[in-house]
Amino acid sequence: MPKDQLAELTQHQRDRLAFIDLRVRFVGEIRRNDLVPRFGIQSAAATRDLALYKELAPGNIAYDAKGKSYVVGPDFRPVFDFSPERVLSWLTQGFGDCEPMRLKTWVVSESPSRLTLPDLDVLANVTRAIHLECPLGIEYHSISSGQSEREVVPFALIDNGLRWHVRAFDRKSQEFRDFVITRIRRPVVLKGMPVAAHETSDQDIQWTRILELDLVPHPDQPHPEISEMDYSMERGVLKMKLRAAMAGYILRKWSVDCSPTHKLNGPEYRLWLRNYLALYGVRSAVLAPGYESPVHVEPEQDCD
Repeated sequence: MPKDQLAELTQHQRDRLAFIDLRVRFVGEIRRNDLVPRFGIQSAAATRDLALYKELAPGNIAYDAKGKSYVVGPDFRPVFDFSPERVLSWLTQGFGDCEPMRLKTWVVSESPSRLTLPDLDVLANVTRAIHLECPLGIEYHSISSGQSEREVVPFALIDNGLRWHVRAFDRKSQEFRDFVITRIRRPVVLKGMPVAAHETSDQDIQWTRILELDLVPHPDQPHPEISEMDYSMERGVLKMKLRAAMAGYILRKWSVDCSPTHKLNGPEYRLWLRNYLALYGVRSAVLAPGYESPVHVEPEQDCD
């Protein structure tokens, strides 16, 4: 789409077109009613926006009469150049879908950038499969088993603080696992292929199991009162509820000593998991610093 065509539109129009662009690319479909409450416009205005988008980018959307929605076209080419950070912010937090123009910041700030970000075309196929609740064919590159062709049934994105994963049922291993999105190649949304009852998220024990964890100031570190201040503890305890599938990632990100005898003495370990036995049977606990399982638990493939 020529930039001068967009320049002739109002900022509000460009923002609505940017929303259509994101919604179609990463969700796979859009209806007029998706625009009406989001932008506080009338249904007729939403119809005009969709018609304008189709005029400016003819191959991007096609009308599905059966579903009464516009779906992603086979020749889709993004109109707006969104960064991966903004796309992931929109997908997971629901904001940032206005036109991707450079804005002035209100205060000077610095934050660490990620070493890895997913390819947006790969991510788009993953998120479409999640929204449509259908399988996804992928070529996956595993550290332990190398390259393989798989069919997975994805249902959630996971941010472990270092990289993005997708939680999915793996038809090859017949298990629920985490797949690193940057290791996925040639994804294909298998629209219309049935999903079995045992492949849905409510059957994922590690996903549905909620842990109640007690984090306390590390017994071997000085000034526990400062840790209480840093983590807004109440009566010296920070209580957290985490999914079992996420616990190992978060405990590692927070540098929580999960050993029974709080043996990790580095300065980064300001917290200790007092009820470390709560991690019993948690497959992601293999990632938790210092955790010692009373029995061997097979870690999830590529969970790190």
